[in-house]
Amino acid sequence: MSKKFNENLLKAIEAAREAAGICKQAMIDANDDSCRAMYSAIVKDCEKHVEMLKDEVELHKKQDKWDAQMRILIVEDEKKVAGFIKKGLEEETYAVDVAYDGEEGLHLGKEGEYDLIILDLMLPKVDGLEILTQLRECGSDVPILLLTAKDAVEDRVTGLNKGADDYLTKPFAFSELLARVRVLLRRGKAEVKTELQIADLSLDLVSHKVNRGDEEIELTGKEYSLLEYFMRNQGKVLTRTMIAEHVWDYNFDTFTNVIDVYVNHLRKKVDKGRSKKLLHTLRGVGYIMKE
Repeated sequence: MSKKFNENLLKAIEAAREAAGICKQAMIDANDDSCRAMYSAIVKDCEKHVEMLKDEVELHKKQDKWDAQMRILIVEDEKKVAGFIKKGLEEETYAVDVAYDGEEGLHLGKEGEYDLIILDLMLPKVDGLEILTQLRECGSDVPILLLTAKDAVEDRVTGLNKGADDYLTKPFAFSELLARVRVLLRRGKAEVKTELQIADLSLDLVSHKVNRGDEEIELTGKEYSLLEYFMRNQGKVLTRTMIAEHVWDYNFDTFTNVIDVYVNHLRKKVDKGRSKKLLHTLRGVGYIMKE
């Protein structure tokens, strides 16, 4: 489910709760029993609707459909296809890198840290099967989804035998690609997290709400992604290069001060005025979030 759909679901819950509150007050102010009975029935319907919507939220929590900032590499030489996939995945809050030839794809696959690789088989410079073979030979167990032509049955069989996790034939609907991506990303997860916590700072991966104690903190989209990355890696030193690759993408210029500016904005919102500081700078190295 997309972030937009999730936001609309939460808005619907709030709207139903507000309607129930208005009707409860109207029931109190009503002059006759028939009006009170009518408002009472509306209140019950609203409350029932709220519970149904909350059940829907819980269902999607369990299905882990909010894997924000999972990092995906697309290796696809057709720029229109690559752009179509990248745009759709980014709308689902994934961080996406794209390589337009096999040589670049192999380099990124070996050097980068990815949660999933979407790999076309017919590529210039180095073909997809060779990339797959080399990644598996060097010990990489990253899930790999192959993109193949309809008539490339032999290539699909070879790819699966060489360690690919799944395949999808062109042309395909984005909804089918997204379903396969989510299945591959869920494999091997022992526990689904819907909230991140450090000290009294909490981040809800479903509603995207952030709280420090009883205070709700308003963040921009990039600040939220940055905080999520820190909280998923609490206690670890994160360099500017690591932050750039996971919160922006590998083309980001790490020599600018944009990361420092965003970290400073985030620190003001999270730590300012509090005795316990959580976000720390290690001069010349990077940043760390710890108690």
